[in-house]
Amino acid sequence: MFVFKAAVVGAGTMGGQIAQTIAAAGIPVVLKDIDDALVQAGLEEAANVTRGQVGKLAEKGRITAEQAEAQIEEILGRIHGTTSYERFGEVDFVVEAVPERMEIKQAVFAELDAATPGHAILASNTSSLSITEMGEATLRPENVVGFHYFYPASMMPLVEIVEGEETSAETVTTALTFAQAIRKQPITCAEVPGFVVNRILNAGISEIWREQEQKGLSIKLIDEGVGAAGVVPVGPYYLVNLLGLDTVLHVAEHLVESYGEERFYVPKGMQKLVADGKLGAKTGGDGFYDPQGEPNIAGDNEPDVAELVELLSLKTLIEACLVLEEGVATHRDIDFGMMAGAGLDPRRGLLPPFMKADSEGLDTLLERMEDAQERHGERFTPPTILRRLVAQGRLGQKSGQGFYPYPQPDAEQPAASSSKVEVVKLETRTDGVAIAWLANGQMNSISPQVVEDLGTVWTHVKAADPPVRALVIASSNPFLFCAGADIKAFTTMDESSGADLINGAHALFRELEANGIVTIAAVNGLAFGGGCELAMACDVRIAARSAIFGQPEIKLGIIPGFGGTQRLPRLVGENKALEMNLIGDPILADEAFELGLANRLVDDHELLDAAVQWARKLAGQAPVAVSEIKRVSAAGDLDEGIEAEKRAFAAVLSSADAKEGIAAFLGKRAPRFKGS
Repeated sequence: MFVFKAAVVGAGTMGGQIAQTIAAAGIPVVLKDIDDALVQAGLEEAANVTRGQVGKLAEKGRITAEQAEAQIEEILGRIHGTTSYERFGEVDFVVEAVPERMEIKQAVFAELDAATPGHAILASNTSSLSITEMGEATLRPENVVGFHYFYPASMMPLVEIVEGEETSAETVTTALTFAQAIRKQPITCAEVPGFVVNRILNAGISEIWREQEQKGLSIKLIDEGVGAAGVVPVGPYYLVNLLGLDTVLHVAEHLVESYGEERFYVPKGMQKLVADGKLGAKTGGDGFYDPQGEPNIAGDNEPDVAELVELLSLKTLIEACLVLEEGVATHRDIDFGMMAGAGLDPRRGLLPPFMKADSEGLDTLLERMEDAQERHGERFTPPTILRRLVAQGRLGQKSGQGFYPYPQPDAEQPAASSSKVEVVKLETRTDGVAIAWLANGQMNSISPQVVEDLGTVWTHVKAADPPVRALVIASSNPFLFCAGADIKAFTTMDESSGADLINGAHALFRELEANGIVTIAAVNGLAFGGGCELAMACDVRIAARSAIFGQPEIKLGIIPGFGGTQRLPRLVGENKALEMNLIGDPILADEAFELGLANRLVDDHELLDAAVQWARKLAGQAPVAVSEIKRVSAAGDLDEGIEAEKRAFAAVLSSADAKEGIAAFLGKRAPRFKGS
């Protein structure tokens, strides 16, 4: 499914901002509401956001004033306001952003079902309501999905893609691809009350609400103390003031109704403020605080900040573990969601729950939870997954494995050099297995140095004594395997050095296939472009449930350059490979496994263990037989195909379209290909 035109129903502040994010990505969008005044308000919100965003570019000197005006006009020209469904006959993706009441949403979905083409995806921006129930109002529940933005939609990067009981895998993939196209960072999750971020965030903050009301604590002192403790971006009451007390109250009440008062809490003070129309920033700043900054909530007692931080942190982790145990989302998506949706940014020292747990030590946390359970009751019962990891000796960073694996590289590195930092690090085990850790920055991109270092590590592994029989290639980045080739590096290389890189990478990947040492790719998160091609050059691919595979080179105006046109058809079949290479859209781990691109699919926190188990098994096979099986299996016309790919890649890379595609990618804009 492809999205050429979108629509947003509900032109409030959120709807206007959602429409703006779509238009800013180059996609025409229809913004609908029930009367002209509401539509105009949504258009004005979109215009204000656009002027602010583009104005910042002009202020920084990235574009001229004239270019800024042209860009603003172009973006706003893609948004069309309406009070009817007349323009909906040609939309491919609709985001509903009406009030959080099921009867309203079902009525809107029934209308959308009648007004849009049968292929159109019908998405809801709900923060907690049932996607399945909304789908029941349509004749296409398989095309109904959650698409939950976070406020403010124009700034917050996260989108939760929520799968209802009838939502098809194709719909989820389309929603994920659309989110990436509009420059949002998606996570996927099952349908449960509160989904991921709101559920976990409310679980932790409920403990503060409970303590404040039971002990008459000062909310101002709570905000000051907890906000400065390095566990949340801002104080909890200040945050709710920004988000809107009515919005947060609706979620809190829904969670209490769904999970009970023991796990969640609805503050009576917030209920009264909402009843009085004091909603926070949206009502002139009058909410938990009045417009002068003084508390509207009774309580003068000084809080024990350390105790509040402990309760908040423990309950946040407990709920995150429950979300994981229930199979709602992977631990990678949970942490990523809390980073992108709740502001827990490691660059600011704010760690999401599982990363924080690994840092502090899972055994220590288990003891703290047991203590909290004795003092505060069953809501602090340690989760099964935590007990299991501790029993396994997986204690976090200090043991090399917790919720995430942590590289334990050899003291002496074969790729070490006084002039550079190794971007591939070797960890040698004692069971005939070694691990090559990719460690090239935030995107783990395939750069000339990665190819060089991986080649050096491979040479060292081949000569190892005692011999290495199996090599796992894993990522030191907890959120992705490899996002592709280093595009910036390509733009700075001349024809000769570019050819050297392509030839060197192909020679290395070809040897990984033909040599007697077995190679296993442990794929977590994104494996795009060169990352996908590296995984395909390995003998076995073990994929985490959060893994996403793709060959997006076509979107840059180029073609796969590291064997993607040759190895992909051998794994998934010619038809599917042609589709993936021509379209460039990703596929999720489930589909990758069904197609044969992934050999096995495992829970994210079990990925490295599974890959090492495969390595140990294969390392114990007869070396001569393994070598011959690999040699014969790699025979055929693959070399001829790769030579053809290399020639085609060089020809395409020098084209005007390729230069435009790469420039557009680096400039974060849509490319304008001319066929030259």
